[in-house]
This record gives sequence, structure tokens and C-alpha cells, in this order.
Amino acid sequence: MRQDHHLPEATEKWGWKYHHLGVPTTIKMPNERYLPQFKFYISGFDTSPFGVEWMRFIEDSPVHELIQKVPHLAFVVDNLDAELEKHKFKILAPPNPPSEGVRVAMIEHNGAPIELMEFESNIM
Repeated sequence: MRQDHHLPEATEKWGWKYHHLGVPTTIKMPNERYLPQFKFYISGFDTSPFGVEWMRFIEDSPVHELIQKVPHLAFVVDNLDAELEKHKFKILAPPNPPSEGVRVAMIEHNGAPIELMEFESNIM
């Protein structure tokens, strides 16, 4: 059992690194950027000292409903495919490149969406 002073297993034992907290919102936020392939706006990530990213979805967004409704944590992993194979997570969104130099997948753990991110080595 994890003690209060221990980090979560994903960071302490698996080596994952915290990247951001994605928070769904219905409120238009400052400096939004539209992602047409996913039909949602993002903002805040580049200005938040804590990595909070606001996500405002368009009505017919193809993004899984859980991701549209429940905040998610995002972690950087060294090998996205290996982590998905090793842990056998329920996959909400298979690996895909939302932007140049990064691949992401969305998984579900106990009803919570989690984003896994793999960056090209020359970006990090």
C-alpha cells in the first residue's frame, strides 16, 4: 500500500514523468488554439506553472466522451507502445500524432482518463 510520502507507482516505479493536467471546460478561455482534427480548443498549457491545460470541446467532437467530461493526467513515457503492451490498459484513443514530434494515447484506469505521451528524442 502506498504511503503518503511516496510518489505514485507510475512515477516512482515505472519512470513516467508528469506533463500536464487536462481539464474539460465549457467556458471560452484566453488564448485558445483550435485543433480541427479533434474538434476542440486548448489553452493554458504554455502559461500555467503547474501544466494545467483547458480543453473546450465542440458538440460533435470525435474525442471519447470520458475525456470530454473528466479531467485527465498526462505523463511522458519513453516508449508508448511498450507501456501499452506491458500494462494492458483499456485504450480510449490509440496511439496517434496530434502534432509533429509527439505520439499520444489515452487510456482509462478505474474510470479516470490518463494520457501517455512519447516525444521524439530531439524535441525533449
